[in-house]
Formats: sequence, structure tokens, C-alpha cells
Amino acid sequence: NPDGTSPRASCHGCEKMTTVCAKDTSLSVVRNIGIAAHIDAGKTTTTERILYYTGRTHKIGEVHNGAAEMDWMDQEKERGITITSAATTCFWKGFRINIIDTPGHVDFTMEVERSLRVLDGCVALFCAVGGVEPQSETVWRQADRYHVPRLVFINKMDRVGADFDRVVGEIRQKLHAKPVPVQIPIGSESAFTGVVDLVEMKARIWTDGSDPYGTVYTDTDIPGEYQEAAAAARERLLETLADYDDTILARFLEGGYTDPQILRQALRKGVIQSGLVPVLCGAALRNKGVQLLLDALADYLPSPLDVPPVIGVHPGTNEEIVREASVKEPFSALAFKLMTDTHGKMTFLRVYSGEVAAGSTVYNASRRKREKIGRLIRIHANKREEVKRVQAGDIAGALGLNRTFTGDTLCDEEHPILLESLNFPDPVIFVAIEPKTVADQDRLAMALERMAEEDPTFHVKEDEETGQSIISGMGELHLEIIVDRVLREYG
Repeated sequence: NPDGTSPRASCHGCEKMTTVCAKDTSLSVVRNIGIAAHIDAGKTTTTERILYYTGRTHKIGEVHNGAAEMDWMDQEKERGITITSAATTCFWKGFRINIIDTPGHVDFTMEVERSLRVLDGCVALFCAVGGVEPQSETVWRQADRYHVPRLVFINKMDRVGADFDRVVGEIRQKLHAKPVPVQIPIGSESAFTGVVDLVEMKARIWTDGSDPYGTVYTDTDIPGEYQEAAAAARERLLETLADYDDTILARFLEGGYTDPQILRQALRKGVIQSGLVPVLCGAALRNKGVQLLLDALADYLPSPLDVPPVIGVHPGTNEEIVREASVKEPFSALAFKLMTDTHGKMTFLRVYSGEVAAGSTVYNASRRKREKIGRLIRIHANKREEVKRVQAGDIAGALGLNRTFTGDTLCDEEHPILLESLNFPDPVIFVAIEPKTVADQDRLAMALERMAEEDPTFHVKEDEETGQSIISGMGELHLEIIVDRVLREYG
């Protein structure tokens, strides 16, 4: 709190497990990150562990039981896949982490695209058995397009066929990336028991079979049979980091010990400035390695202050404008997602500069219209917590923006700016749709129109020759989900 008292003792009503007060968070401790990967790499499973270890939830929800907190749609629970990107906020060791869990299926690649557009960093998950899979390559290219710094978590080290070194090699060869392991696994497949931290040169081992949540572990010296491999991997890490830090170069040439904090600083610099990719490993389903992943995303991924300031143009003159990530700058935000439910239409915003309060009037520079923000929402999957204001670095929801669509820029009318919008892929599959009865014609048209507002890759049109209503999207599963939602949500 501003007066120095503990948030746990006396606060503004924040989550009781937080170690930093949400109302007074400095931008330097904010992390806006996404979790992206091929389908079934373990994105939602990893996110569920993050929510548990940060105190955001009090039990771990499993995807295969249909109980995952972040997979809240009925269709997601039934199919065991993520369909829509879900946002949440949690706290870890003084850092505030805004997370977007994205889908892995190619039909919903637009959800990944619009999430990466507004994020500062990304955790790319890879299966230790499958390695770099087709959708992994797509996600990686999307992150490259928006220059998003990232780190890698190689998941499922406990599965038969898991091979850490092979996956690191595939990341280097197939993705043309610069992976640098900061951990090596202790064992693999059923013998996977822990990891060696190459920064601290310590081992973390999960040994207590009675602990189902991975909260009991031992930080110990590196086991004898792994000391040689750890020393070689540490030397490769130092060689890589010597390119980014003269202190490490000097210590490396002298053969002296390098302080872990200096290594972390060099890694952070390499990730943010040069596209270096730290590589970690674990087994999220077995609750191994996720706490160290949280430490790494706090240590290595950028805050809103570390990424370049957002650049836009004046909507009237096309003059280039630069906005720093600061509450002192004029307000600017990008609407990157719409969601319609029983409460009405909610617009997801990434605030790049300034601040805005509930009840304020803002200017939609894309549509040249004024809009009034009714309420502001901090989002946790499909749960909502009302807040009075949001500021630079925040990802939040806004109610009442009836004329704002995906990709629109909201700003201060006195200081207008137009930010880069989003690119939407063209539909690839077309299907005719009709209601069971003529009486349902208008209701169907309204439902499809709302779906098209939410999802820019879903289109509705009338075929001039046949008079049929044609819906189009990114694949069969995409349209199947749309039709299922029309049946359930709109009757």
C-alpha cells in the first residue's frame, strides 16, 4: 500500500493471496503475456497450475474433466479444447501477470493473432514428444510478425518418447530461432523427477509422492551423474550471454564464477533486444516445473516499459505519433476482441497510454465517433470484477461501447491517434444455413450477425443466385461451434 502497510493486512479489497497491491502496481512489475502452442501441448493445463500457485484459484481444474477454469464455454468443456482466448490476472512474488490463454486449433488461429497483437511477451509451449508441430510454426510466425519476445516451456517431459535436446534442436532448425536452455531435465519419461537450474547451478527435485500439487520439492546440489552435462550446458549458456554483456565475457574468459543476478540481467536484455529464447522444461499435468516458469516469465519477459512505445498516426493528418507507456500520456487503447453474453456486449481493451475512468466519454478514431464507457471490468475467464479506472499496461473489459468493433482505436478526443489495426484471414469454407421454421428467420439473422461481430473470420452473406444464407469460416470445426452456439445461446 502507499503508506507502506502490507496488502495482506489492510488493503483496498484485493485478492487475499496477492503479494503486491493491484491498485498501486508500478508498470515495471506488470507482465502482459500469452500462452500459445499447437493443440494438446498443454497450454490450458499449464495456465491452471499458474492460477493455483499464484493463489488465483484454490483447486486445480483439469481439462480432461471439463473443469478447467479458463475453458468456461460448454463447447470447450465437452471437447476438451480451447476455442476462445480467455484472460485473467494473477500475482507472483510482487509481479502482476496478465495472462491470455489462447487456442491451439488452426480453425481458431485468429484468437492467437489478436492476442499476440496486444501482448508484450509470450510463453511458447512445445510437447517433449511432438516437438515443433505445424501449428507451433504458425504461432511462432505470428509472434515474429508482432516482434513479441518469448520464452519456451518444453512440456510433457514425463511422457514416453520425451527428448529435451531433440526439441531444442527442432526449435533452432525449423523456427530459425535462438534457443538457449536455462534448465536441463533430471531424467525423462517416467524417470523425470526434476530440473537443473543452469543460472543458479542448483537442482530442484520433486520427490514426495504424497503431494499431488507439486508444492513439495527439494532445492539441492546437482546430482553427481548430471554434473558433467550441467557444466557443459552452463558453459554454452555463458558463451551465448557473453555476446550481450561485457561483464559475463570478462568472467567467462577468466574462468571465474558469474553471479546469477548478472546472468538474469543479460538474459533479460537478450530476450527483449535480440530475440534470445530461454528454454525451460517440466510436466504441467504432474505439477512439475511451473513455479520455475513463473519465476522465468517475471525475470525475462518485458514489462510495458521495456517494449518500444506504440506508434500510430493522427486520423486527420496521417502524421506519425509516438505514445509512451505512461499514465501521464493521453489515453489510447486498442479494442482487440468482442464478446456477447447475457450481460450484453463486452469489448476487450489493451490500454497503451494514459488512463480512463468508468463513465468517461472516449473517441473512436477508427469510426470517427464518440463512445461512452459504461463500466470497466477486470476479467477472470468468464468472471468479472468491476473497477473504477484502467491505465497504461492494463488489459480489461469495457461495457457500453456499442459502435466499437475489433481493431478499433479508442483515444482522447483532444489528442487523437489511430493505432495499427488487425489483419484478418479470409474464410476457407462456405456452408448454407437455414432455420427450421420461417418464424425463426429474424432470430437466426440476429444471432449470426452477433457472431460475426465477435469473430472477424466468420462471415455471413446471401447468395444472389439461390437466395440461401451462406456462412463461412476457417474450417469445419469453426462453423460447427458457431452453429452449436446459435442453437444453445439463441435457441
